[in-house]
Amino acid sequence: MAVFSRMRKAPPVRAGLALTGVLLIGVNLRVAFVSVGPLLADIGREFDFSSAQSGLLTGLPLIAFALFSPLAPAVALRTGLDRALWLSLALLAAGTVLRSTPAPAALWSGTLLIGIAIAFLNVLLPSLIKRDFPGRISQLTGLYIAAQSLVTALGAAIVVPVSLIPGSGWRLALGIWAGLALLAMAILLPGLKRGTGDGGAAAAGAPAAPVRFRSPWKTLLGWQVTLFMGLQSVGFFVVTTWLPSIERDQGISETTSGLHVSAFLVVGTASSLMTGAVLGRFSDQRLLGMAGSLLAMAGFLGLLVAPQLSLVWVVVSASGCGSMIVTALSLFSLRTTNHVQAAALSGMAQSVGYAIGAAGPVLFGFLYDLSGGWTVPLAVSAGIMGLSCAMAFLAGRDRVLPEHPRERPEVRHGA
Repeated sequence: MAVFSRMRKAPPVRAGLALTGVLLIGVNLRVAFVSVGPLLADIGREFDFSSAQSGLLTGLPLIAFALFSPLAPAVALRTGLDRALWLSLALLAAGTVLRSTPAPAALWSGTLLIGIAIAFLNVLLPSLIKRDFPGRISQLTGLYIAAQSLVTALGAAIVVPVSLIPGSGWRLALGIWAGLALLAMAILLPGLKRGTGDGGAAAAGAPAAPVRFRSPWKTLLGWQVTLFMGLQSVGFFVVTTWLPSIERDQGISETTSGLHVSAFLVVGTASSLMTGAVLGRFSDQRLLGMAGSLLAMAGFLGLLVAPQLSLVWVVVSASGCGSMIVTALSLFSLRTTNHVQAAALSGMAQSVGYAIGAAGPVLFGFLYDLSGGWTVPLAVSAGIMGLSCAMAFLAGRDRVLPEHPRERPEVRHGA
């Protein structure tokens, strides 16, 4: 029996292992590549990187998210959900170790493997929660997002001190994160059957028979969820990328700006937890999705009209962004009827969504260069959050993707 299967009948120890597994998968979703940022200068000096090469190194995982996320549902169907998760964690551990080896090509190939592994984990974790915790989707989503944020912030804080330990360097500082992936693999391992073929796949969480449903790529609802996912991510990536530059032009020191970015992450974590705690109490998710979008919009407008109060707008933006990401990820499960559908919608939304999110900071920088100031990019960012609000209204209605390929989306509770 899989560790994550039939949780309502599972004893407390097994249920605890399942919850621990979800959280450990969650904390592996960011730290392995976000921790590169503080060490990028050291890596660039060693390899004599240009600014473009350094940017490509940090952006390569996001490119992998966009390219490989749609493949995850098919892999999970073939191997079983639990096995696909375990293999993705193994790939993550291998990529993390490979990136830290001295071979010149290892940095790039290891980073690519990390991106592919996290792309799969990003897509399949909502499917796992849909299958094993159908009554606690929003709570667990908020919990793993909060844990992910805290571990990512911790990772960004300790990699430089670790790299300065005599005999260490940036390779060890980045390589230690393979331990998190190995720990998650150990938690999942007892739930994997030793069999192969269809029986082994079924035991690892795959459906006993093919599950037919209309592809989310062919539904308006699928695109509404996808666009909300992408537009809300623009707010997060723009703030974390450009806030220090905006504040620098206001005479705010780098140290203070760094504290503001930390405050953004901490407040966002608290907002994620609170949203996860209350999201399941609503018959639909329109109110919370729209409220988060409006808060993010207010943050951008505040930076535009009163930048001297930047800390206030950082807190406002963080409250909105932290709420929106939990709402967006919860929709993958709430807008579907089974975990196979959830994986398909998650793959679509995260592929297109992260492509949109990655383009946000690039567009912001382009508008700054074009206009020579922050007014236009901040106003456009506020407008994008307005579009996110509209998508939240559409995607948040209480309905699900049809189970039959020719059916229309099912409306529930009169939404």
